[in-house]
Amino acid sequence: MICPVCKYDMIVVEYRNIELDYCNSCKGVWFDSGELELLLKSQGLEERKASFDNIINSQEAASAEKKRNCPSCGRKMKKTAIGGQPKTLIDVCRDKHGLWFDGGEVAQLMRHLAGEHPPKDDSGGHVVNFLEEVFGASESK
Repeated sequence: MICPVCKYDMIVVEYRNIELDYCNSCKGVWFDSGELELLLKSQGLEERKASFDNIINSQEAASAEKKRNCPSCGRKMKKTAIGGQPKTLIDVCRDKHGLWFDGGEVAQLMRHLAGEHPPKDDSGGHVVNFLEEVFGASESK
């Protein structure tokens, strides 16, 4: 799969039987339809607002950020704001192929869902630590 931001080949990273497409260059992550819910469920962080259907059906956010093409179908994706304050602006395929998170945005969302500073031994803390180690997600934009 080709990264919608920098156009490099992405690699597949598997975490708890969930295959995520990851760009080594820009640190972005592509979640195919349903993969975000699987990740949240594996961490006990299910939240109705973070479900794929709710994100797909949410209102488009006003943004000056360039619209990206879906790496699956090539169509322009919509910008959607999710999570707490500050909101995380992600790209959503209108044809329900998946979600694009720029570098650091997955960890930002997981921190919000798990609480501001999750303990190191809880499941939410494990996934945030994993994302920071493997995806370089601690880098802020």
